[in-house]
Amino acid sequence: MQNTLILIHILTALCIIAMVLIQQGKGASMGATFGGGNGGSNSVFGSRGPASFLFKLTAFFVVIFFTTSLMIGHSISTQGHATQKLSVPVSQHTVPVLPETPH
Repeated sequence: MQNTLILIHILTALCIIAMVLIQQGKGASMGATFGGGNGGSNSVFGSRGPASFLFKLTAFFVVIFFTTSLMIGHSISTQGHATQKLSVPVSQHTVPVLPETPH
């Protein structure tokens, strides 16, 4: 189960990276805003308009990424408590003491 979550987590991270690299930057149309092309459709501080499909897809992958992050963290946390209960008590461990050597 944990390996499947980690695989989904890694694939989702790669998809987020790809989606961010594919999207056009916010400053990419600044030249058109300051006089080139049809500057009337965009403004420097204007509204963004409806979110693009790529933006929505990126948001979807981000939600999956955070969900898998929480699930992996919870899985590791509960696994740590289980191994603590099965471990040998500390009083039975002996640590060898090395004799001091003269300097």
